[in-house]
Amino acid sequence: MRKTISLHGFVSAFTEMGRYDQFSLEGLKVIYKFITDHESESSQEIGLDVIAICCEVVESTPSQIFVDYDVTGIDLKDPNLMAKAFEYLECKTIVFGQTETTIIYYEF
Repeated sequence: MRKTISLHGFVSAFTEMGRYDQFSLEGLKVIYKFITDHESESSQEIGLDVIAICCEVVESTPSQIFVDYDVTGIDLKDPNLMAKAFEYLECKTIVFGQTETTIIYYEF
């Protein structure tokens, strides 16, 4: 039996599991929207596994993405860094979306 969970319940699940600092509130909203949109589009229910999300999904700033993946030739002060990081990630993995300052994606 599955239970439908609201955004509030989704965010609360991370707090209850002691993972309240794994993602920003805006990042959790992006993840929630991604999952619920996927459920609607695929007609498949997805169970909430907070630990799996924390192990597989990352929220990073564009500059941190390029540093973490050792991408060279990128000006980290480029005003289009967010778009470049988003494009880079889309070629490598599944991108959940972005907040004003971060991108949420499956770690690879």
